[in-house]
Amino acid sequence: MNKLMMSALIAAGFATAVPMTMAQTANPSPGASQGQHAKRFHHGKQAFSLPGERVEARLAYIKTALKITDAQQTQWDAYAGVMRRQAKEADARIQSHREKMAANTEHKHLTAIERLERRQAFMAAASTRIGERLTVQKPLYAALSPEQRQIADKVFASRGGKHGANGGKGDRYGGHGRA
Repeated sequence: MNKLMMSALIAAGFATAVPMTMAQTANPSPGASQGQHAKRFHHGKQAFSLPGERVEARLAYIKTALKITDAQQTQWDAYAGVMRRQAKEADARIQSHREKMAANTEHKHLTAIERLERRQAFMAAASTRIGERLTVQKPLYAALSPEQRQIADKVFASRGGKHGANGGKGDRYGGHGRA
């Protein structure tokens, strides 16, 4: 399930320029509430920040890097609106998944067919989200100057760091990072 959740975030393309906040200790204090524990940890692994918590910082970074002009503001607003909506939807999906995991004490194992069907549904939803982004990103990109496009090619594809999260070595899907 954790791999599915991480794949969903990767496929949705929510990148961040803000580093993850690391928990100070692996064991919550005896007085820590279950909610605090769930916020910091998920099944023994450190939780990550939600897309909604990162989207404004990411948008501010991209807008500043691209030096969006008044003439480009309409295209930028459309792009930013889609990014905010998708981040909010991702937050809802993650919260729903967390609630289902907390309520599920049986941990039913899926059959091979059920896993494929679930993966197919996931990929269809991810494709729809990418299509929505492409619809607003194309006009924005077209409105950019050649200098801004060079920057856009880097910041839209960036996963953090100088050459992406993996040092420009490509990722498991064969690419070099996605927006």
